[in-house]
Amino acid sequence: MKIIKFPEVSDYEAILTRPVQDFSVIEQRVVPILAQVKERGDAALKEFALAFDKVSLESLTMPTEQIEQAEASLTTELKQAIQQAYSNIRTFHEAQKQAPQKIETMTGVTCWRKSVGIDKVGVYIPGGTAPLFSTVLMLGIPAQIAGCREVVLCTPSDHPAILYAAALCGITKIFRVGGAQAIAAMAYGTETIPQVYKIFGPGNQYVTAAKMLVNKEGVAIDMPAGPSEVAVYADDSANPAFVAADLLSQAEHGIDSQVLLVSTSESLIEAVNVELEKQLAVLPRAEFAAKALENSQAVLVSTEAIALEMLNQYAAEHLILSVANAEEVSDKIYNAGSIFLGNYTPESAGDYASGTNHTLPTNGFAKAYSGVSLDSFVKKITIQHISQEGIQTLGNTIIEMAEAESLQAHANAVRVRLGI
Repeated sequence: MKIIKFPEVSDYEAILTRPVQDFSVIEQRVVPILAQVKERGDAALKEFALAFDKVSLESLTMPTEQIEQAEASLTTELKQAIQQAYSNIRTFHEAQKQAPQKIETMTGVTCWRKSVGIDKVGVYIPGGTAPLFSTVLMLGIPAQIAGCREVVLCTPSDHPAILYAAALCGITKIFRVGGAQAIAAMAYGTETIPQVYKIFGPGNQYVTAAKMLVNKEGVAIDMPAGPSEVAVYADDSANPAFVAADLLSQAEHGIDSQVLLVSTSESLIEAVNVELEKQLAVLPRAEFAAKALENSQAVLVSTEAIALEMLNQYAAEHLILSVANAEEVSDKIYNAGSIFLGNYTPESAGDYASGTNHTLPTNGFAKAYSGVSLDSFVKKITIQHISQEGIQTLGNTIIEMAEAESLQAHANAVRVRLGI
């Protein structure tokens, strides 16, 4: 991994730039896919499955018997791991529920909010080189807690762990559709696949482009997405082997992933580079990780203040603080998707089983977006009740403001109640 020493402030932007993605060409390929699915429904989905995935589908629906048999094909150890992850994720997200709190803003005027689960949500799980059953938990559990009435899962994968995780989350509508066409199916609806109001889940650049395009048409999505990334801030208290392992755990996602190491210790950076070579040599996905490391760098800085400035400017999806005063430092971080403290909190814990959600903003969007939570699956509806005494107290304020805006009917709606 390339080492950059004591960069100038003017160089930060170039150092922290993600690998460039040109979506214009991708969008040109995705637009006709969306149009075909919108116009021809199931027939288009089956044609795309044959063309892109080399699969001939008689039915788009995952067979019930295959879902039921999934549990039996998993090892006891894996089922126990999935169950433990389910429990931890559910516990953390359950605690995010907010009971309605009635606020009397003035005598006789009461306002409150209630949370309502989004009626219909869609979950996309890619096929790819890794069966992301953990993402089924991350999206299915908050949907379950929120009380979403219909949860649709589209995936080209029939991996039993994906089906088992879906069953744990109460997801019964599973369809064997992948790629941009799956996003189109959930956005528009087909003869078989129900239309949803919000779409969640990761995917390749075509899936991402499809999500962004249907979002322009009014279908909500979880967040803008890009390649996975991690930043590590480490000092001499860090373990180089741990740091290298964390960097590689993100780098192995794919060749367009990016990792960033920031440190005040040159010896630590050098030791991490040695560990990277050692650990990379035995990784099954070494080719992916090695390519990702070409997009990555280690930055040596002179002070903690400079490190924090860079990290907040980068706004990492995952930020690991492998420093002696990790919790104290975390208070100074205001741009990050999720933060991991200390030497014994690997990013992979958040990816799988500690309880926090791993669906997080990438590509700098952590400056404005939060990761997925229970709130992602609910709407907040405001409610108010004004008594006769309340409208008498508040009425003149409303009339004065409405007339100043030349909206006489607004003012009259109060005048008739006051009898003036």
